[in-house]
Amino acid sequence: MVPKRIIIESGKETSAYWRDLWSYRELLYYLTLRDILIRYKQTFLGIAWSAFRPLLTIFVFTIVFGRIAHLPDNGIPYSIMVCCAILPWQFFSNALTDASNSLVNNSEILTKVYFPRMIFPISAISISLVDFAISFGILCLLMLFYGFVPAWTIVALPLFLAIAFATSLGAGFLISALNVRFRDFKFIVPFLLQLGLFISPVGYNSNTGSSLVPERWKVFYYLNPMAGVIDGFRWSVIGGSRAPLYLPGIYMSLTVSLLILLLGISFFRKVEKDFVDII
Repeated sequence: MVPKRIIIESGKETSAYWRDLWSYRELLYYLTLRDILIRYKQTFLGIAWSAFRPLLTIFVFTIVFGRIAHLPDNGIPYSIMVCCAILPWQFFSNALTDASNSLVNNSEILTKVYFPRMIFPISAISISLVDFAISFGILCLLMLFYGFVPAWTIVALPLFLAIAFATSLGAGFLISALNVRFRDFKFIVPFLLQLGLFISPVGYNSNTGSSLVPERWKVFYYLNPMAGVIDGFRWSVIGGSRAPLYLPGIYMSLTVSLLILLLGISFFRKVEKDFVDII
């Protein structure tokens, strides 16, 4: 009986590459589990930090914009309105930060054995999904505290989370690949995320934010895909009457998100073969 020969090499065709990625799904699971354990190792609060960070942000935004600036809330508890924005924004922010450094932080593994390198950014973003699931409990507790019943539109929430995930994934592929060659991105990404926090409707709702943008500028406003995601989260939880949805903006954000995803995958696959030589 002739023994079966197994050749371990990078899939040269696109279909072979995606088969490789699926074959290494268990590695994705263990990398994600490893990073979760390392992130909260020897911390006093442990995984509770996933809830504490957005809770502190919600508190600050509620005091500054709700109590001091007195931004209108349309009869919605301001902390709930802010929480609906903080959760997707922090998911995106954490996912992009972790994904952009995922290749550099795992350089020792990357240079020793073959597997699809996309596993690293995907693993980093998967950790942020776990954090999001824990943080979502804050929104549930706030709704329970205020006796707030979510609208039926909450069934659409996974759709907007999927848009945020696609945006994080595409941007994560792109920036992690660039970060291998240009380490400047470890400084650029935090700055871009800080800027994005102010140009996204986090501290204000759709009526006081998106709808105040002049019509001729809305197409540029929603080029930021997280603007559509945050508006969509609020609409899903609060309902259309108090958090109206600007559909052209949602379509624009969805289109930009898909373009970022396709660009990220294309660029990552193009330069992936050079990672070992550069890193």
